[in-house]
Formats: sequence, C-alpha cells, structure tokens
Amino acid sequence: MTIIFAEGGGDPARAREAAGALNLTEELYRIAVEELNEAFAGIRAGRFELAKEGRRAVRDLTDLSKALLEERRNVEKLRKELAGGGAGDGELDLGAARDEIGRRLARLRAARGD
Repeated sequence: MTIIFAEGGGDPARAREAAGALNLTEELYRIAVEELNEAFAGIRAGRFELAKEGRRAVRDLTDLSKALLEERRNVEKLRKELAGGGAGDGELDLGAARDEIGRRLARLRAARGD
C-alpha cells in the first residue's frame, strides 16, 4: 500500500532550536513551582513576608504556562513540517494499494504452487 504525503519543508535546525526553547521554558516553570512551594511553606510556618514572593511566583507561573504552551505548539508544528505534514494532509492511493495486494497474493499463490 502506498500513502503519498506532501514533502516536508521544515528546517531541522529550527526544530532543534524550538525544542531547546521548550526545554528552557520547562526548566523555568519547574523553578517557579519550587519558589511557590517554598513561599507556601514559609507562610505556613508563620513567615507572612513570603506572601509577596508567592504572589510573584504565581505571576511567573502564569506567564511561563503561556510560554510553555506556545513553545510546545511551535515544536509540534515544526515536527509536522519535518515529517511532511502528517496523515491528515496526505492522500491514500487506493489504486496502488489494490495493485500491491494483488502482487502479494500472486506471490503467495506461486509459492504455494497453484
């Protein structure tokens, strides 16, 4: 069976760059989560001056969440470009599939001795 896809025009260097940006954004997200957890722990311990730090960490997490989603979208888009568009963009060549099935059946019959 033959599936025909449009040729990919993506740049592998751009995909690596986007993946690097995604990794950096994920690491910054983890750091912001750690800071927020530290602020919560301090507040629970009675150190209410850390509420300001907690508020800043929440704001950072909000911004980083948006950036993380955007970078993931960019990486996925570039992966699709490099792969040639994916199954939704290709055509299924049923005629070629039928021919291939016929050839395989003929080989099986020949091997069996029919």
